[in-house]
Amino acid sequence: MNPAEVLKLENVEFRRNRRVIITDVNLTIRAGERWVLFGPNGIGKSTAVGMLATRTFPSEGRVFILGHQLGKYDVFKLRTRIGLASADLARQFPPFEDPLDAVVTGLTAVTGRWQDTYTEEEYERARGLLRDFRVSYLEGKQMWRLSEGERTRVLIARALMGDPELLIMDEPTTGLDLGGREQVMRTLSRIGEESSDRAVVLVTHRLEEIPTGFDHIAIMGRKPIPAEDATDEGVDAMGNPGAGTIVYSGALEDGLTNARLTDLFGMPIEVEHSHGRWSAYAV
Repeated sequence: MNPAEVLKLENVEFRRNRRVIITDVNLTIRAGERWVLFGPNGIGKSTAVGMLATRTFPSEGRVFILGHQLGKYDVFKLRTRIGLASADLARQFPPFEDPLDAVVTGLTAVTGRWQDTYTEEEYERARGLLRDFRVSYLEGKQMWRLSEGERTRVLIARALMGDPELLIMDEPTTGLDLGGREQVMRTLSRIGEESSDRAVVLVTHRLEEIPTGFDHIAIMGRKPIPAEDATDEGVDAMGNPGAGTIVYSGALEDGLTNARLTDLFGMPIEVEHSHGRWSAYAV
């Protein structure tokens, strides 16, 4: 693995209950790059994220993270070098957890401050991150009482707590209203435009939620089912659609074309790029 390569997936496949969820996934992400992982719901994005965050292992193929092959290195050592913000992670916190503790425990990649101890300097860094994201008023409250927007910003602050080499944000604007979404988008744009060697991966199924500063994209689509195995409805004999795979990876502007998204969603799509933001409409 090239030292500049933060992530490398080689011919990755993942199966669950004999069903192939993703297959033939190949992707390389280098230090300092800002990537969007884009695709329809149910295509396997969360499965791919599970591997990138060391929570899931491939059934076939190889995954290299920060110079180490997944499955052949201590994942707990890797997790302290990876910042993760996701709805699945949010559900793992004790409901009465103080948001300040949720942030500071990002240093050790645990959910729930049990017997761990942290220095006052580390707590001050956590408070500084909460201030940066304008949620310092949440200190002393409880995670279960937070709004979706507040929880999202706490999770992003936590993901940055350990100054990670790899930052992964999985659908960070899901469930937010317009105001909450735009507040989070400002945060994401700041991350996208920062000058650092940190590799960043943002997962989304909506073009409107691609922040400025992100200039690479991996688009996931379905691998066609062989004609001899497909039914008239385009699924296999068990009723399953084709497995997810990466159909394009490269420059953002080259990837988000009318033709590509029309093929991806099976309807005529028109893509627009205005004021630094993307959008798409059925025509």
